Amino acid sequence: MKSITCLHPKYLIPVEPKATVLLAHSLVMQNGKIIAVLPESDVRLRYQDATHIELKEHALTPGFINLHAHSAMSLLRGLADDLALMDWLNHHIWPAEKKHVSDEFVLDGTLYAMAEMIRGGTTTVNDMYFHHQAVAKAGLQAGMRTIVGCSILEFPTGFAQNASEYLDKAIEASTAFANQEGVGFRLAPHAPYTVADDTFRKIIELSEKHGMGIHCHIHETAEEVSDSLKQHGMRPLQRLHQLGLLSNRLIAAHMVHAEDDDISLLSRTGVHIAHNPASNLKLASGFARIHAMQAAGINVGIGTDGAASNNKLDLLGDLRLAALLAKAQSNDPTALDAHSALEMATLSGARALGLEDQIGSLIAGKQADIIAIDLSAIETQPVFDPVSQIIYAAGREQVSHVWVNGQCLMENRQLTTLVEPNLLEKAKWWQARIVND
Repeated sequence: MKSITCLHPKYLIPVEPKATVLLAHSLVMQNGKIIAVLPESDVRLRYQDATHIELKEHALTPGFINLHAHSAMSLLRGLADDLALMDWLNHHIWPAEKKHVSDEFVLDGTLYAMAEMIRGGTTTVNDMYFHHQAVAKAGLQAGMRTIVGCSILEFPTGFAQNASEYLDKAIEASTAFANQEGVGFRLAPHAPYTVADDTFRKIIELSEKHGMGIHCHIHETAEEVSDSLKQHGMRPLQRLHQLGLLSNRLIAAHMVHAEDDDISLLSRTGVHIAHNPASNLKLASGFARIHAMQAAGINVGIGTDGAASNNKLDLLGDLRLAALLAKAQSNDPTALDAHSALEMATLSGARALGLEDQIGSLIAGKQADIIAIDLSAIETQPVFDPVSQIIYAAGREQVSHVWVNGQCLMENRQLTTLVEPNLLEKAKWWQARIVND
């Protein structure tokens, strides 16, 4: 039985009920779970022997959920910038990955990314990459809740030779970590243009057999859509629907190019969207119709994509960007208000992962995945509405504390599970190797 810890923030923002800000309330956690959210006076009286953490100028929120990332690509940050997606992939990223990606690369790169994400308040990552067991090991070492997306392609890489081998390695990794708390697995076909119909059918079969969700890039660029019309006579989403891929098990990353019929189809089938505003802008992929999707009842979470195409793993920064873009794109200043933006990064992400009964809001019985944001700085005073202040004014450097499963991963801006100098040394070592190879 672990000791009880009580957190005493100035503002407690549970996300459930929506648009709620609690003043003079405290959160109590024990054995990795939230056991109570009560008035501060009650907590201090009931739990006098507990550990009490004073957060007098802070807002307490659920930890952020990064719904689409390629964590290990943090080691490729800045390698090839200011390029179109297919040029970036074909002529720079995929060749570099073929030369350098290994268990060691993925472990080091994922740990490095997790350090950055924790420092920005991210407690869960839905990843997509290769060397799945290395990703899982990184998550366990860092203490971050990790969903390992097992990439599937038709063509060979240094990791696998064909779709069948990618699938075998995905099942092998998920089996190896089947009983490991804090680690989950998803099948991650790269995109409709890199995966064949027969492979998608096999993915659906394995998803149902093993209870694994699916995570796929879909409608990221206009070129992807036009090429599909030429090759298959239909848009990628329609093709995937005919194959049976569209369901509430699927997270569609990007979904930038969505017409009204696409949005209707996504809504009917229960597909979740991982919105990646910074990456979409940097690669000039376009403007996702997030307001229209949410109005249609589609669940939309937020992701950073990889550090090679963002170039930051900063969900707080991306939330502000998402909110502003939604307003401009829809010509509606009420679109994606601050509370909805916070929900996008928390409960909506949890819903997409099928974890809404465990994480995503600060209510008794859920896992203690929590962050504290210090609003005492010049940049975030005065505070009329702490949620607006978090979304529109705060920066990731104001995240002061991070807990996952009740374990403190960062305290007063100091990482507790990872050693920053060691991570920086590894990053520089990989830089020299990539440059000199």
